Amino acid sequence: MKRIHLILAAMAFCLSFSIELSIVEGQEPRYDWAPEATPPYYRVRYEAADTDDGLQFAVQYSVWIPPDVETLRGVVVHQHGCGPGSCQSGLTGAYDLHWQALAKKHHCALVAASYEQPDKQNCDFWCDPRNGSGDAFLRGLKDLGQQAGHPELSRVPWALWGHSGGGVWSGAMTLLYPDRVAAAFLRSGTPLLETDPDAPDRVPFDLVTQACSVPIMVNLGTEEGFTVSDGRFSKVWPRVRKFLSAFQKQDGLVGVSVDPLTGHQCGNQRYLAIAWLDECLSQRLPESPELALRPMDVSTSWMADIETQAIFASTDVTQLRDTTVWLPSERIAKLWVDYVRDTKVPDTTAPPTPTDVEIRDGVMTWRAEADLESGIRQFMILQGDTVVATVPDPPTNPFGRPLFQGLLYSDTPPRPLQPMQWQVPKTITDLTGLQIATENTVGLRSKPVTAVILHE
Repeated sequence: MKRIHLILAAMAFCLSFSIELSIVEGQEPRYDWAPEATPPYYRVRYEAADTDDGLQFAVQYSVWIPPDVETLRGVVVHQHGCGPGSCQSGLTGAYDLHWQALAKKHHCALVAASYEQPDKQNCDFWCDPRNGSGDAFLRGLKDLGQQAGHPELSRVPWALWGHSGGGVWSGAMTLLYPDRVAAAFLRSGTPLLETDPDAPDRVPFDLVTQACSVPIMVNLGTEEGFTVSDGRFSKVWPRVRKFLSAFQKQDGLVGVSVDPLTGHQCGNQRYLAIAWLDECLSQRLPESPELALRPMDVSTSWMADIETQAIFASTDVTQLRDTTVWLPSERIAKLWVDYVRDTKVPDTTAPPTPTDVEIRDGVMTWRAEADLESGIRQFMILQGDTVVATVPDPPTNPFGRPLFQGLLYSDTPPRPLQPMQWQVPKTITDLTGLQIATENTVGLRSKPVTAVILHE
């Protein structure tokens, strides 16, 4: 009976979440096109449960393990949103170079799920962890850890990022496992902490005291009820207000950031999300997976006002308003201002230089890591001081800054993944001195590297 109530109540709730890719009428979405999972990538898949109290959809978990990391310190979780399109987009989540840069810095794995939700089915079957996805996630970490030779994967802390229903899931996991969560970033979705009039039978979560010590950033587009009061996603902001208010009453470490350019799509949120998670992981991760998470240093906290966009040190607070939110540091407070103004989060450092640059049979290949602050916009092929090509040509992204890998609605790369290679045109007869440089999304370039010419 409880499951029936959850189904009926969640139907209205989940109408607010998006389907990212089109599904042809009468066809089931496909979940068999995931990129190849060879080291440092690993994957497990579980069939749907055959009992009512288990996860009702099949699920795949993919993980990227940073090479040369002997012992993992944590896991960054990238959780897609509701609907078959978003669920399919989760298949490439672990392959995102920018999120890998965050994971690598902190010796963390990068995990992404893909719940195989059928068309027109209720996503509450997975975005509420109590319906089996919480247990499946724990099982996935254990099995992936064994497969990758990192059994500590099942014990290390989590940094949770989620979009839409994935934000609900990430927030709910924070409430259920506050001792395991180093930080959470919730884009366009929060779990219910009280009965929702639109879904009166949906069971809210309890706000336990320990969860108030977990740093949480709630992020949404301005068109999700903040400045646009009607439309499909207009109820996101009222739910965020209730979530924020509940934490404020217990001095919870919760911030709110409003994207001024978007609705439900993720836009440029990753440039704030990655920086914010970086700050929290730096403060909270223990040196050993056997140790408890460290508390945030609240003496260095800053505050921000959602309405006025003013920021100030927490020691300067004379009176808190219901629009005053918490931020972990002065650095993040300044980035918050840039983000909520126009999403142009700045970066003054050049990206990492490409490595292993080779030309064989007229094809240039290389390896590269993303700039932690700004990701990768494109690669510049140079002959002397002249740019002779860019890869890709041109970079695209319908939802924000152009990216080398592109970007889907739920903040994951589209398939097929963009390869790091370039076919040298026949018009270039002298390969000697061809170079490549990385350009990040604010236009800064790495030092160029000269390609090594290999012969069969």
